[in-house]
Amino acid sequence: MAVPWDLVADIGGTNARFGVIQGEEDKIIKEFNHSVLEYPKFSQVISTLLTEVGASLGLNHSPHRICFAVACPADSEHISFTNSHWKFSKTELLCMLGCQELTIINDFEAIAHGISELKLSDHIKIGGGSHLTSLPMAILGPGTGLGVSAIVPFKKGYHVIDSEGGHADFAPVGDLQTSLLSYLVNKYERVSLERLLSGNGLMNIYSALCLSHSEHPIFGSPAEVVEASNHGSCAISKLTVSLFCEILGSTAGNLALTYGARGGVYISGGIVPRFKQSFVESGFRRAFENKGRFASYLAPIPVYLITKTNLGLVGAAKKLRADRELTYA
Repeated sequence: MAVPWDLVADIGGTNARFGVIQGEEDKIIKEFNHSVLEYPKFSQVISTLLTEVGASLGLNHSPHRICFAVACPADSEHISFTNSHWKFSKTELLCMLGCQELTIINDFEAIAHGISELKLSDHIKIGGGSHLTSLPMAILGPGTGLGVSAIVPFKKGYHVIDSEGGHADFAPVGDLQTSLLSYLVNKYERVSLERLLSGNGLMNIYSALCLSHSEHPIFGSPAEVVEASNHGSCAISKLTVSLFCEILGSTAGNLALTYGARGGVYISGGIVPRFKQSFVESGFRRAFENKGRFASYLAPIPVYLITKTNLGLVGAAKKLRADRELTYA
């Protein structure tokens, strides 16, 4: 008799992470990671994945249930990723995988579902008071794009608010950020938060600062800028990371005010953990609380930098488990 198994995924603009689930505890028993750029079509990574699952786990039959978290709106038949070339339809995916149940959610909905699974070793606290699960929480994460979501407690559980808040307008604070906005307006016309708080956003900040300091850019990727900043070998790179942290702090404070997120704000995504120490020592927290008359409202709110790398998979697995329990109830 074939052993039943389920499949979860956390698919961003750069990386696609998949997890195989078996057993009553819904534990992820093996993960498979792939680069989005290596596959021209989404169907190709699915074919490769199924071959890998069969070869490494001996599971050559279709998964029973699937929950994929995707970095784009997830409520339509046709899924088109915001920051990559991949796209698929839910009907096509059902046929490719031959599964019985298919759930597609936003990637930051998955992060939100995973928050309650975090251990103390999975995050770093950046100021504020105690964690209060009885109050709303906000989540944002710079990566290939900028994800935003929130958790609202409800009775004995919670609701997740998934959003496209990363595409809200950037509101500069101070002369330096205002000059940065002017530079980006010439480049994009409309400047969203994602134009600054993402991998490409980091490069936008770096390019603008090079121009303002009459220096020629010498780095061509976010990783190079971050490495130079971490080593202290480039003043412009260090200023770039510092300004990035301040803009992130201001944005996080805005979300805390918008959602009433007195239960805490969580920073996710693949960028900030690459310069953890600089982030902790930066002006992030000062910018977070710099809200005039509402500084005292924000001061007690804890902020957590998530360091757990597979939280999206964990959240997708939790969503799958919750849907099953609801079905059986």
